[in-house]
Amino acid sequence: MANSMPACAETISDERFTAIYHLTASDAEASDRAWDICLEQTVEFPDDLIPTRAIRERIVGRIASIVKLGRDRHEARIAFPVDVAGGELTQLLNVLFGNVSIKPGVRLMGFELPASLANRYRGPRFGQRGLRERLDVWDRPLLSTAIKPMGLSPKELAEFAYRFALGGIDLIKDDHGLANQSFVPFRERVTRLSEAVERANRETGLRSAYLPNITAPADQVLERARLARELGAGGYLIAPGLAGWDAMRRVADDDACGLPIMSHPAFLGAFTSSPLAGIAHGALYGQITRLAGADATIFPNYGGRFAFSIDECRDIVRACNAPMASIAPIFPAPAGGMKVERTRELCAFYGRDSVLLIGGDLHRPAGDLVANCRRFENSVRGAIGVPPRAERPDSE
Repeated sequence: MANSMPACAETISDERFTAIYHLTASDAEASDRAWDICLEQTVEFPDDLIPTRAIRERIVGRIASIVKLGRDRHEARIAFPVDVAGGELTQLLNVLFGNVSIKPGVRLMGFELPASLANRYRGPRFGQRGLRERLDVWDRPLLSTAIKPMGLSPKELAEFAYRFALGGIDLIKDDHGLANQSFVPFRERVTRLSEAVERANRETGLRSAYLPNITAPADQVLERARLARELGAGGYLIAPGLAGWDAMRRVADDDACGLPIMSHPAFLGAFTSSPLAGIAHGALYGQITRLAGADATIFPNYGGRFAFSIDECRDIVRACNAPMASIAPIFPAPAGGMKVERTRELCAFYGRDSVLLIGGDLHRPAGDLVANCRRFENSVRGAIGVPPRAERPDSE
């Protein structure tokens, strides 16, 4: 066994990818903390017991640089062998932030993948351009809303979906709390809402899409995705924090599914809540979400009912669009207490290549949901200097 170790290690490529960490450590501790990550994320073995030079040189992570950021704060760039990550998303995430996620004072800020590694993952099937092609919307941010509140029947929810589509909302997604409950069974809900959106599309000539929530037990995610497509859905909503990043990746890669995916942030909040630990906003909602196959990533907008800052939202937008080998850019989709009255501000901040997701505020004023949706669209168009769309027919 001992004799086989050098031969095995020596087959490892010299090519590496880089992970960037912020460390809470004194000047005297910083190098030791960085070296601990090098070991922990690869061999997970005592330094003095590493059996061969080949393992130390080819398997263990390397400290590329350590830069002091402030008192007891340092940035460490660590280079890991590409071959250690393999070709599986689960292992790549494990190398980036597996065991060290359990240690205090370590925050994954981002990562840089060579094309040879990034291209092992398909990423989003559609991305920004592909989703625009499906919706035939080219001149403005996409518009989205959520089907809610929980407690309404599938028939009542379908009426909302119809009105949203009639009003010109592009992406009409389930609220993430709608699963397969007795009062909204998955098959009936997806059937009714898909039919409602398609009926509205026939009347308007638009291509609005209904995205049912396929977050489910591990053995049912792919089954629900395929069923939803058979029933006429136009895309999927999935919460990778609940279903798993690789579950979303599997749906994105499966040709029998083949629909756009919006990623929902449920259960991910603790990853970003502390500035001293966890994962940075752009790395989580941008880079990892892209690798896992989402075409749009939902996250809390600044100034809403959640605590994301302007800089954190900007970091997500950057990560959604930054070059990543052949991995397509995806849409940032700010949400969470968004209001139509903030449209001009949101368009200025997020630009045209975004999805603006407004939920409850579209129901104000009560009474004419179609008119409220059209007001939302024309507000967006006005904010970016695009003429209002011509009037569309109301329902009979």
